[in-house]
Amino acid sequence: MKIFIDSADVKEIRELASWGIIDGVTTNPSLVAKTGREITECVTEICQIVDGPISVEVISTDAVGMVKEAEEWAKVNPKNITIKIPMCIEGLKAVKILTENEIKTNVTLIFSPNQALLAAKAGATFISPFVGRLDDISHFGMEIVNDVVQIYNNYGFATEIIVASVRNPLHVVEAARMGAHISTVPFGVLKQMVGHPLTDAGIKKFFDDYQKIPKK
Repeated sequence: MKIFIDSADVKEIRELASWGIIDGVTTNPSLVAKTGREITECVTEICQIVDGPISVEVISTDAVGMVKEAEEWAKVNPKNITIKIPMCIEGLKAVKILTENEIKTNVTLIFSPNQALLAAKAGATFISPFVGRLDDISHFGMEIVNDVVQIYNNYGFATEIIVASVRNPLHVVEAARMGAHISTVPFGVLKQMVGHPLTDAGIKKFFDDYQKIPKK
């Protein structure tokens, strides 16, 4: 499974890139706003750090506007820029046009298998089911991932599933168990995934025991 970082914080992205585990980045206007930076400058720097899909979101509500924004973003980095398109009728129209123009898309705000099916039919490169937000309203968010993996496997869709709105390491484990292609994970959750108290105890014991070895 590929791992993306869900962040626009360049310091976080650089740190995780140094771990050798990051395959891509997802951003949105809310994440960029937290940085206090101009959005094009921020995204351009991210593209210099990570050589993989970098998702940036359109804000237009009509297909013509979405396509126009997408074409401008694609000029920033044609290889890596992926356009986040909201799941709606106008969004599907935009995905069809952008796919025909070989611009990668990530259909976002997916909350049902039906939405995921339609996005794949329209030609989306990626789709992003938001599992944490479903959990927030007392739905089992990972259930949609399980359903969409089965549907895509049934019909051989090339669209990749990005498990988004990840809130804890268990979301990532379940995504991997279910066969999702990608999880996009916040910096804090990725740090949680690294740690384990038995690992910490083992490192300390080995260090302490090494100190007892006679030295020449």
